[in-house]
Parts: sequence; structure tokens; C-alpha cells
Amino acid sequence: MSEPDLTKRLEILKAAKTVAVVGVSDKPDRPSYGVVKWLMANTPYELYFVNPVITELFGQRVYKSLSDIPVKIDLVDVFRNPRDIPPVMDAAIAIGAKAFWMQLGISEADAAEKGLAAGLDVVQNACIKIEYDHLLK
Repeated sequence: MSEPDLTKRLEILKAAKTVAVVGVSDKPDRPSYGVVKWLMANTPYELYFVNPVITELFGQRVYKSLSDIPVKIDLVDVFRNPRDIPPVMDAAIAIGAKAFWMQLGISEADAAEKGLAAGLDVVQNACIKIEYDHLLK
């Protein structure tokens, strides 16, 4: 699988209105915490959080799964171990997400291919915050 170039990444980021962050943490030392805080302050995205063990973050509800989110999700941003990516990809396909973004250090070739085959744009091993800041600010 070839990764989307900068032009395609820009298109993905511009097209997204609703973003689900899977694997968000309420621990300030975790990358997901800082990225979500930054996204809330610097982007127009409507953010939804997914983590089955916490119920609230930054005053917003945290959902147990992607399927629990009551709105259509454009982009699924994932902070999970690579071995956990396949079921998250399956869930993203099931909810009709348009894009699937694996954060820095996360790649899973089989899941990426499955997402592409289902029509999703797929980005691996890239930070949505860094890319947004670089391409759209």
C-alpha cells in the first residue's frame, strides 16, 4: 500500500467534519490527550471520543465503541496498539467512515488494505495534529 501524498492528506483533513478519536486517554501524559486538546483548540472538527473504560473527557461524553456514536463519522483517528487495529477498522467500515487515520508509530498493512478495499482513505504512521498544523494552519 502506498501512503497518501500531502495533497491527498490535505483533502482528507479538509473534507472531515466529524472525527472519532479511538483510544483517547484521560491521562495528560498520553499523546492522545495532548492531540485531542490541541484539535479542540485549533480545528473546526466536531470531535467524538472512544474508550470503553472512561466516560467523560474535557466535559464531553466518551463512547464505548464507534457504533455508539449517534452521528455519521467522517474520519476515525486511532491511538491503539497495531494488534488492535483490525477490529477498529472493521468498526470504521461498518459505520461508513470515509477515512481511517493511524497515529505515529501505528501501521497495520492488512487492515489498511481492507479499509482501502472498502473505499476508505487510509493513513498510517502519521499524527493528525502535526499534519493539520503543517498543511492547514
